[in-house]
Amino acid sequence: MVAAPHEHILFETRRHGVALVRAFTRSGVLVVCAGALLALGWPWSAAGATLSALSAVLAVGAVWRWERTRVVLTTEKLVIVRGTLRRRSSAVRLDRVRTIELEQTLLGRLLGYGTLVAGELEIDRVRSPRELYAVVQRVGA
Repeated sequence: MVAAPHEHILFETRRHGVALVRAFTRSGVLVVCAGALLALGWPWSAAGATLSALSAVLAVGAVWRWERTRVVLTTEKLVIVRGTLRRRSSAVRLDRVRTIELEQTLLGRLLGYGTLVAGELEIDRVRSPRELYAVVQRVGA
């Protein structure tokens, strides 16, 4: 993300690694199914190998998307930037935000992730949400 010349980046992070759990669970189920098919022998082993490759592609894709997603707080706005080839950004100007909410489950508090809601922008499974919340409040005040 490129900030305007008069604004400065105050905080930058990515989503918490827990965002990968669903994708890794799906890949794990596919690997178990692939292993069962491989154990059956020919012709099922070809389907098992294909399923195993699909599982790897899905896992790598999820990690790639996770790695290429950034949460950035500047002196003027809160932004989430996604993508590699096609960049998409969602932002909210801090001077227009009236309320900021932090939502954390018990597991989120234990592992250090949560959902930050600033105006119309909702960022789920963000890492260090309390720190980000405090900085947003301080800058937006």
